[in-house]
Amino acid sequence: MDSIDRQVLATARRWAAAGQRFALVTVARTWGSAPRPAGAWMILRSDGVVCGSVSGGCIEDDLIGRMQSGELAGDRPTTRVYGVTRDEAQRFGLPCGGTLELVIEPDPGVAALAELEAKLAQGRLVVRSLDLTTGQARQTDATRGESMCWDGRFLRTVHGPAWRLLIIGAGQTSRYLAEMAQALDYAVTICDPRQEYRREWRVAGAGLADGMPDDVVQAMPPDAHLAVVALTHDPKLDDLALLEALRSPAFYVGALGSRSNNARRRERLRQYFGLGTDELARLRGPVGIPIGSRTPAEIAVSILAEMTAAKYGVVVANASQDGLRDHSTSAANEVAGASQESF
Repeated sequence: MDSIDRQVLATARRWAAAGQRFALVTVARTWGSAPRPAGAWMILRSDGVVCGSVSGGCIEDDLIGRMQSGELAGDRPTTRVYGVTRDEAQRFGLPCGGTLELVIEPDPGVAALAELEAKLAQGRLVVRSLDLTTGQARQTDATRGESMCWDGRFLRTVHGPAWRLLIIGAGQTSRYLAEMAQALDYAVTICDPRQEYRREWRVAGAGLADGMPDDVVQAMPPDAHLAVVALTHDPKLDDLALLEALRSPAFYVGALGSRSNNARRRERLRQYFGLGTDELARLRGPVGIPIGSRTPAEIAVSILAEMTAAKYGVVVANASQDGLRDHSTSAANEVAGASQESF
């Protein structure tokens, strides 16, 4: 499952191969409430066909009309602002007070976009720098933590997996989680020292590590852009990963299992490994938000929802906190073939 950036780039390559002209539209800046963040982009074909999004749809309709009329044609990038006044915001369907500034490239350079697509397919993090005065764009490797920048002349956008996810266990839930996480631009690594599970692991684009979980966590190494999720149901493996992850700057650390199992896990980590109260409080267990999920795919959705909230600093209630039924127990039992309460 490809990220939005890769979907846009693949479509651009296909359109170019068919001889069709298109413009690249990027959200350069937002004020107030905006439907899409800075850095979001879309491509707009000369006949009005679009791929990607810069708003909830109303701005796209206006851009389509301008493209079809030839207004957006040219050989240099331009800017356009939507929603400056309250009347304009209402006319274009923007949230109250929302304003978007767009950079429109009538001829973005298909060879360079194809090169960018290839780099993203390799899991590389790339900065694309555009000079609006000359219309020239160049690409360089980025470092984690870099962010986009716009000063009215130069637009720098960051593309690729800026966030990482380490999944412990190559089971069925891990498969769905890995595929969905890649669509959200995570670089995904699966760790499972058990050959029986690794042998049939098939998720394109996800790395596979066969070392012990604690060694793999240390080798990554963990930082504030890393999430660690333990899904094996085997405390000999899950606890090793959690031990290292909870002592690290990882922004999200979670473990599958019922509330009682996670209570016993916290006690093991405290009693035998010396983790403190603050470190144990970082453990998301049961992992994911309580949405009543039962199947492996639904569990993956709940985990990614909680990861997204943690990434943006949004506090959500967890099943272990609000007394709701453990949303992961039913499907997890099917995957593991045993009751979680047996651990």
